[in-house]
Amino acid sequence: MKYLHLIWAALFRRKTRTILTLISIITAFLLFGMLDAVRNSFNQAGQSANGAQRLQTGSKLSFIQTLPSALGAQIAQVPGVKMVTYANWFGGAYQDPHNQVFSFAVDNNYVDLYPEMDVSAAERKAFDDTRTGVLVGEKLAKRFGWKVGDKIPMQSTIFPNRQGDKNWNFDIVGIIHSKDKKAGAFFDAMMLLHWKYFDETTPYNQGNVGWYVTRVTDVNQADRVAKAIDAISANSDHETRTQTEQAATASWMKQLADIGLIVGSIMGAVFFTLLLLSGNTMMQAVRERTSELAVLKTIGFSNGSVLGMVLAESILLVLLGGVIGLGVATLMVPVLTAGSGGFLNLPPVAASSWVLGLVLMVVIGLLVGLLPALRAMRLNIVDALAGR
Repeated sequence: MKYLHLIWAALFRRKTRTILTLISIITAFLLFGMLDAVRNSFNQAGQSANGAQRLQTGSKLSFIQTLPSALGAQIAQVPGVKMVTYANWFGGAYQDPHNQVFSFAVDNNYVDLYPEMDVSAAERKAFDDTRTGVLVGEKLAKRFGWKVGDKIPMQSTIFPNRQGDKNWNFDIVGIIHSKDKKAGAFFDAMMLLHWKYFDETTPYNQGNVGWYVTRVTDVNQADRVAKAIDAISANSDHETRTQTEQAATASWMKQLADIGLIVGSIMGAVFFTLLLLSGNTMMQAVRERTSELAVLKTIGFSNGSVLGMVLAESILLVLLGGVIGLGVATLMVPVLTAGSGGFLNLPPVAASSWVLGLVLMVVIGLLVGLLPALRAMRLNIVDALAGR
């Protein structure tokens, strides 16, 4: 630490170049923080105390493959099953195809399996009694300015109605409130419609079910129940895969896209570019200070001291930019989540992200500074002072 003033002075010897390099590092670690929050958001999907009590049964072949509705009665007979419900993906959009809404056509008892959702008794009865009725999440309603009693037009990006177009009309009869605002924010941003109305209105479903959700009586027996459910359809044309809700959500996400691979690929490209940029900055900085480094050696600084000072300068450069970038990401994530009206549900930048980020900063700093530091250590005093 006694050489910190020398390291700091050397780092800001060329202020413009250092500031531009810092901006690049800040941007890289801002991206790292935001993308890691996205990755964690997908990893945490379906994780809750109540979710551990539910199993999800879908097609073994693909999540877009439907299942026969008669399977529900058979699942209900499996020992250890407390309650069964089912749902279909609707694929709704409001006014514009870009305004995607997480919308599902569900059985009448769907809400009963999700104690995370809070719907008043009056609104629940209105939903049961209204064929075109929908329940919408609190944040979703706030996002579009909806209220109970509104009639809303929706487009389905997948299913046309019997008139051949994809325009549907629904009546908002209730608002879904999440009991756990942190773990259940997804429920605040979804819309539920009646499966029966959906099935009767589109000619393409024909009584099929997208997936079944089962509540088990004992979570310790969940594996046995899952195997028993899958055994019902073994060797049929609609074989199933039953998993915990968390595993099913992760599997569904991976079929859409491998989020971990995408995030890793983007960050790999960003950090590789950062290595080249920061490495070039450090090489230029050391090359410009050749005579100064020779003077340091002349007045008694050892080769190891010079090596350490250059490495410390490189690490300090990356640490400064990285900490600022991650700090900005930490502040931005809750702002983006709040500003999205529930469409985005990003968890805060976790302590694990900070630890990983700090490790990356030190490693990148060492890699960036290694070659210029070795060059400075091997510097010949006479040649350097002579300008050779």
